[in-house]
Amino acid sequence: MAGGAAVVDSSSKVYPGRMTAFVIFASLVAACGGLMLGYDIGISGGVTAMSSFLQPFFPDVYRKEQGIVSSNQYCKFDSHKLTFFTSSLYLAALVVQWPASYSTSKHGRKLSIIIGAVIFLLGAAFNAAAIHVAMLYIGRLLLGLGVGFVIQAAPLYLSEMAPSKSRGSLNTIFQLMITIGILLANLVNYATNKIQGGWGWRLSLGLAALPAAIVLLGSISLPDTPNSMIERGASEEDVKKNLRRIRGTDDVHEEYQDLCDACANASKAANNNNNNNKLVIFQRKYVPQMVMTFLIPFFQQLTGINVIMFYAPVLFQTLGFGNDASLMSAVITGLVNVAATGVAFLVVDRYGRRPLFLEGGLQMLLSQVIIGSLIWKVFGVAGVASVSKGYAYGIVALICVYVAGFAWSWGPLGWLVPSEIFPLEIRSTGQGINATINMLMTFVIGQVFLSLLCATKFGLFFIFAFFVVSMTLFVAFFLPETKGIPIEDMSKVWSQHWFWRRFVPCEDSTRRVEMV
Repeated sequence: MAGGAAVVDSSSKVYPGRMTAFVIFASLVAACGGLMLGYDIGISGGVTAMSSFLQPFFPDVYRKEQGIVSSNQYCKFDSHKLTFFTSSLYLAALVVQWPASYSTSKHGRKLSIIIGAVIFLLGAAFNAAAIHVAMLYIGRLLLGLGVGFVIQAAPLYLSEMAPSKSRGSLNTIFQLMITIGILLANLVNYATNKIQGGWGWRLSLGLAALPAAIVLLGSISLPDTPNSMIERGASEEDVKKNLRRIRGTDDVHEEYQDLCDACANASKAANNNNNNNKLVIFQRKYVPQMVMTFLIPFFQQLTGINVIMFYAPVLFQTLGFGNDASLMSAVITGLVNVAATGVAFLVVDRYGRRPLFLEGGLQMLLSQVIIGSLIWKVFGVAGVASVSKGYAYGIVALICVYVAGFAWSWGPLGWLVPSEIFPLEIRSTGQGINATINMLMTFVIGQVFLSLLCATKFGLFFIFAFFVVSMTLFVAFFLPETKGIPIEDMSKVWSQHWFWRRFVPCEDSTRRVEMV
């Protein structure tokens, strides 16, 4: 069957056990790493729309924003210094990915999460105390280093702790926490903007320490994943003890044995490459995973979502909203983001990954085209116009439709799918590549968006719409369904796919498969 038909081995194992309170707690703590990232995504756009922040640190932008220097609506926030304040975090997260990947593989998922939380706390302190633009940049770079460690380790921790039948839902909590972080940041910005004395932005930036403290304190009490323990040579007794605690049953021998077999295969593959795990991923049989881990985060950022989430208040000001109104509109989109991600949490393990990808792509495409057309009609190329309240709120409603489409598709699935498709021998390396591409694209989009908006005007929305078409077609033809398949059996998905089977040898052709 052409297209992205999924194949599921009908003999895939379902291990004994249940969803335990301990797994839920551990998953919530790890997923709070998403709270750190989400808060930073939301807080920077709101702070950069505050006059009390712009005047001392970015006076050129302040003068354009106040109308002291003339500028059309498309270009009044165009400043590379201002965009670097936002995007520098993602540059640092990009640079730290390979050290974070090494730490995650050699020292465990838990330690990487703790390291990330500590560095993040330092960054929050620098930003809150900033008296010069250099301190803002240093703080953002430290925040980025912390985020880099957390996004490397937390999705792996969630995938490896979860029972296979609930892996999608538990991993989706990471994206849910990102959306909650964005919403909290928007609410904080709305409140601190009203503080008299011009110091509200310091509180906004300083409160980034709160999610990091939650992650740090919670992680200290958590164990590492059984997969990571075996990979690092833990004793059978310790691993089984951890498994019994996680699964809520004493019958863990079969799962333990399969994890050991996977680890043995990983060691064998590394030995075949002179003990260099980083080279293993370039073998021909891993081409499908490599393609996915490059293109999924690449396309995720080219939806344009971070344009909305970074610069929502700035964008709404550009559309003619006042300062408070723009911040409140960002809060509204944040609420939609959280609610739609909650939908993904409920349905991802029931209906699968592909249906959500495809529906979300279509929803984002239609809303992008309509938004671009409406902005074209009002502002044209000159970028000078007044917008009625009804028209502006209509655009906000369409942006909410777009955000919802992303939030129950490419938002959570962009983290879930790459974290679940890799075998143990390349899992940390694969997640490192995924996070690297994600942070690279986030940095590029964050850095150039305001300049692109100034140069391409309304056309920017049509550019993003083109990429949404491309990524939806890619999923339709090349992404198999991974719902409910144990990570250790994931290679069978690729060996039975109409396109990827030419790269992946079928290890057991006698097994019966079903198309779903």
